[in-house]
Amino acid sequence: MTLVGNPREGSRTRAAAEHAADLVAGRLGYMGRREVVDLAGLAPVLLHPRPPSEVGEALELVAGARVLLVAGPTYKGTYTGLLKVFLDRLPSQALAGTTALPILVMGDPRHALAVETHLRPLLVELGATVPTPGLALLESEIAVLDEVLGRWADRVVPQIVLREGAAA
Repeated sequence: MTLVGNPREGSRTRAAAEHAADLVAGRLGYMGRREVVDLAGLAPVLLHPRPPSEVGEALELVAGARVLLVAGPTYKGTYTGLLKVFLDRLPSQALAGTTALPILVMGDPRHALAVETHLRPLLVELGATVPTPGLALLESEIAVLDEVLGRWADRVVPQIVLREGAAA
């Protein structure tokens, strides 16, 4: 399961996240369908007092994931407000039993700690297990995405423990 917190549809963040999800799934031997929740399409309705059913369905998909890749761009040194608004709609411990893999795409290497100091603690607060390291993906590395994602996947996949009965 992939959650993309970029406010722009068709983003490089989504492309990198889906590629990372393919690599992780392959290393785990998972060949089933992989869902993607792209928050760009939900952005206009996330703050409604009674959001449409699509928001509830997206929250259920995310909460039911065994492995959840959470990706977003880095804005102002952290993840997007869009991602935060969505994750704030999850109940306490909604990600208990889920392995979450954080990825932030950034233009400046000075923001590399944002994955571990901002996104990782949010996912842990929701109950997820978060193998280290999260990935700080520089925009300049997108040209060598296979190499960067491959090294990262080799480090984190051995740390993934799957819970029974949930979708990868």
